[in-house]
Amino acid sequence: MQNVRRYADIVASIEGLLWLGLAWSISFSMYFGSTEPTLAVLFVVGALVLFGWAHRPLRYLLKRYHVRKRRTDMWIHTLALPLLLAMFFHIMLEAVLGSAWLPPKILLFNLLASAGWLTFVMTLFIKYVIHNVKASSK
Repeated sequence: MQNVRRYADIVASIEGLLWLGLAWSISFSMYFGSTEPTLAVLFVVGALVLFGWAHRPLRYLLKRYHVRKRRTDMWIHTLALPLLLAMFFHIMLEAVLGSAWLPPKILLFNLLASAGWLTFVMTLFIKYVIHNVKASSK
């Protein structure tokens, strides 16, 4: 059971990192005016999705309950909360500062999603340490 939990943590962390890379590549593409960063990350994500679909043991691993549960937790930390908070903070900044100088909404989302992903990874690490301490005390 501990191995399944550890694999689920690793899969969810890597998947969150890939989606963060995609979000940041969109920001870089907008800044540089080129679609190359986004296309590069899309090719990497597409290759990993194809590998996960074609490799049978990995496909069975990704269908397990713990992996789906961890991936849902990752999505909450890196997508749902940052989207709501970015919209709220952008509206508040626009009300306070006006629309003279505001960072793009995607940049604000990327910063919040990165913080959410780091929170998710630190939470998984703390859980891992707690489970190891409990297992060693038994």
